[in-house]
Amino acid sequence: MKRIRPVVGIVGVLAVAVLLVWGLFLRSDEPRTLSGYVEGDLIYLAAPVSGAVEALYVREGERVAAGAATFLIDPRVPQAQAESAAAALAAAEAHAEDLRKGQRAQEQAVYDAQLAAAEAKLREAEASYNRIAPLVARGIYAPARLDQERAARDTARAQVETVRRQRAVGALSARADAIRAADQQAAQARGGLSGAEAVLQTLSPPAPTGARVQQIFFRQGEWAQANQPVLALLPDTRIKLRFFVPERSANLYRPGGTVQFGCDGCPGLRTARISWVSATAEFTPPVLYSRGSRDRLVFMVEATPEDPTSLNPGLPVDVVPLEPVP
Repeated sequence: MKRIRPVVGIVGVLAVAVLLVWGLFLRSDEPRTLSGYVEGDLIYLAAPVSGAVEALYVREGERVAAGAATFLIDPRVPQAQAESAAAALAAAEAHAEDLRKGQRAQEQAVYDAQLAAAEAKLREAEASYNRIAPLVARGIYAPARLDQERAARDTARAQVETVRRQRAVGALSARADAIRAADQQAAQARGGLSGAEAVLQTLSPPAPTGARVQQIFFRQGEWAQANQPVLALLPDTRIKLRFFVPERSANLYRPGGTVQFGCDGCPGLRTARISWVSATAEFTPPVLYSRGSRDRLVFMVEATPEDPTSLNPGLPVDVVPLEPVP
């Protein structure tokens, strides 16, 4: 019995020690890793007009370079609109230019013929007047006859003057107000052509930056409404980590600092640079609830991974907590 008592005592002491260590471990509020996930801000590409998808130049999951073509909306209707706008511009410019010019030589020739005829009538009227005037003075004709000849002569003179002025006006350009109005119409037509050409250029939007094709919403031949995204791109520069740090250690995380993280399928630890730290505390998200972290306040932190390849949005990550500087 004397030998058993020491053994029992030793076993009891060891059991108490194990329970204490186990209890301390359960009570420890210091997480071994910080839970988080990968977040990505997508870029949605669309065309400003409705139409069928004429061609797709990319596939889901592949990478595209900045400036590379992504898709094409059927250009036939916008192309016809651009051609119509070009014709309207040409007509407006021609009209404005025509108002600045005088009449053509053929039109001036018509006035020349009319003037020659009016001058001939004037010569005839003057000759008749000169012939009748002496006869009226000698009493052969009544004075009324001379009045008739005088009226015919004056009418012929007025007709000659009218044709001369019409010919002079025909040689002039249009009024300044009319020319300005024509210039404004030409400018309006020029703007319409520029708009139509701009629409043509947006039927096949290029990738704004190097990115991964995340999702394609419309396939070749399908009808896409105006401004409705045809596909979504995920640029490397828009991939970030979001993780949560306990309130008591939030002061260790500052923009510009670095953290290490791991993820399923990632070879070893990777590095990310902190870009943003929330200024507002929040309760631990439900997905992070555990016996040791329940009912605690945390701060959200965002960090940009140095190597974003193979990181997909929604992928869980484990961030190594920062240690306070001694």
